Amino acid sequence: MLPVDTVIEGDCVAAMRALPAACADLVFADPPYNLQLGAGLLRPEGGAVAGVDEAWDRFDDLPSYDAFTRAWLAEARRILKPDGAIWVMGSYHNIFRLGAALQDLGFWLLNDVVWRKVNPMPNFRGTRFTNAHETLIWAARSQASRPTFHYHALKEANEGVQMRSDWLIPVCGGPERLKEGRAKAHPTQKPEALLHRVLLATTSPGDLVVDPFFGTGTTGAVARLLGRRWIGIEREPRYVALARDRIVQLLPLSAAALGFERGTRAEPRVPFGALVETGLVKAGAPLFDVKRRHVAEVRVDGTLRLGADAGSIHRMAARAQGLSAANGWTFWHAEEARDLVPLDALRGRYRAMLGTAAA
Repeated sequence: MLPVDTVIEGDCVAAMRALPAACADLVFADPPYNLQLGAGLLRPEGGAVAGVDEAWDRFDDLPSYDAFTRAWLAEARRILKPDGAIWVMGSYHNIFRLGAALQDLGFWLLNDVVWRKVNPMPNFRGTRFTNAHETLIWAARSQASRPTFHYHALKEANEGVQMRSDWLIPVCGGPERLKEGRAKAHPTQKPEALLHRVLLATTSPGDLVVDPFFGTGTTGAVARLLGRRWIGIEREPRYVALARDRIVQLLPLSAAALGFERGTRAEPRVPFGALVETGLVKAGAPLFDVKRRHVAEVRVDGTLRLGADAGSIHRMAARAQGLSAANGWTFWHAEEARDLVPLDALRGRYRAMLGTAAA
């Protein structure tokens, strides 16, 4: 049985190896960045910058880091379903090595996303540009995969504009930032807003998300809120305890709140002939454009006759308007009690019938 909604304490490679193949819909990974610093980094006033000298981020050399990367990525690919996908994130220290490893292992790169930080840490020494972003790579398990992507949900969240690949999101802070006393509980805790966008875009309610570098559990927290199942893997015991305490206090959203805009491409495909077969549109009935300038007759096979010509609802809509292509679902209307109803509305009724039958 899958250890769903559980934090597994241990090594990520070994823990994923214990999971069955093709069990996960998505893997989200925020692995060690291998910052390659020989000593700590100090602020101008002398305070230490957190997270740059942690033991879990230290590797002997780049080949060692590459071997580790390929080991966990190989297991991640094994546990993904055929249409599964992965997100990996990093900084300039490691993201290029991660991208090469993904391609070498057979993943199919879909997007690189730039997380632009509203409030990045400045470059204290004044020797380089301020590192104001991190990079996420979204990749399908293979070129043949058809991963989930809720394009319309992201567009609605972005006020009707297509979501871009540069995301302006604040770093984790305020009450969201976990503390141990007055100190940060984890130096690289990611903002929930970042995971919210990732999971909303590329998973559906009930999907299983695996995070092999769970830390303090941001992925699990957002997954629980959004009605996704999750498995977290974390080797540091204190982070495991923090993640468990954090997530157990959360309540998932209601079913109504979990609804989102899927767009017509996510709905069952309906041929016009199905409407004729079920009697929603009767053979022999006339169809009109919205101004009743054109009249076509429905034929028993789901085609229309318009004058001396016949063909699909789309071809006849194009012919009526003198166009090379047109959408027959919105152009043609059926008459109901002297009112004109677009075929698209009748298609919606048919889909509702399918839903009722499924229930």
